[in-house]
Amino acid sequence: MDGDAPGYVPLLRGGIQIRLRMLCLGRHWNPQTYRYEDVRSDFDGRPAPALPDELSAIAEAAASAAGMALVPDVCIINYYRQDGRLGLHQDKAESPASIAAGLPVVSVSIGDTACFLFGGTRRTDSTQRLWLASGDAFVFGGAARLRFHGISHITPSTAPPELGLDGRFNLTFRRY
Repeated sequence: MDGDAPGYVPLLRGGIQIRLRMLCLGRHWNPQTYRYEDVRSDFDGRPAPALPDELSAIAEAAASAAGMALVPDVCIINYYRQDGRLGLHQDKAESPASIAAGLPVVSVSIGDTACFLFGGTRRTDSTQRLWLASGDAFVFGGAARLRFHGISHITPSTAPPELGLDGRFNLTFRRY
């Protein structure tokens, strides 16, 4: 998450700092406006790096395995340290056409296991706890596209040792 356009710790509107590092590929999700844009106007004004075809292919295969079609043009990479969290939210900043079509969101986990919360279409709906380990892919689309979801905690030291990784990367693909 370092390089010409490094990952950074986003600051939501209202001054709330998210407990993760973020890097967007294809388009940048601006945490101040909750909208996608071509440049990282909330951070350094740099263009969003391109989404490599090799990563897109992973998302396409995961969506296909779940019986859905997706040709992603956005990937949000979140890095969670041991204290990382992400509150319940809906992924609804995509285009009205993408949401109306119920195009799926594909989430791929790398590193430590995370407790993924998956709720209903209202924030107050009860949630299921799902443990996502390194290599797991989670796909939700169609009627489930706007369900609330989040990460309640990371289980330290659960990454496969060969990764040499402390923490968790999550690659979340979608079509704007």
